[in-house]
Amino acid sequence: MATFKTTYRVTWSDVDAAQVVHHSNYFRIFERVEEEFYQYLGVDLKYFTEQRFWLPRVEVFCHYKAPARFGDILEISLSIEEVKEKAVRYGYLVKKKDSSILLAEGYVVAVAADQKFRRAIDIPSEIIEKLKAFSEK
Repeated sequence: MATFKTTYRVTWSDVDAAQVVHHSNYFRIFERVEEEFYQYLGVDLKYFTEQRFWLPRVEVFCHYKAPARFGDILEISLSIEEVKEKAVRYGYLVKKKDSSILLAEGYVVAVAADQKFRRAIDIPSEIIEKLKAFSEK
């Protein structure tokens, strides 16, 4: 199984009054990594609009292990934990880059949906094939 990795620098707007990354911002970071992942696969996010589908989130989870702070450089790993005809589950590991301390782990489940009719549809086969290269199953 392949894993996509990228880095992210914690910005001032990511942290709360305690100077740690606010819990909700991990989901923003997950989405940023997902966007970079699709760019890495050669899939411009305009593709989704052109194909008239999107990937709404139906389930999200994050287990916070240790705080990330302003200025920290994070290394985020994304793997495809499961890919089905209509859904994909992205798995995330967030580590502090300079120490490899695990800060958070989580997942996001997204279901392909038709933009016009707002119902679940099959993920296009060309996307499925690209995702399977990063799939655990």
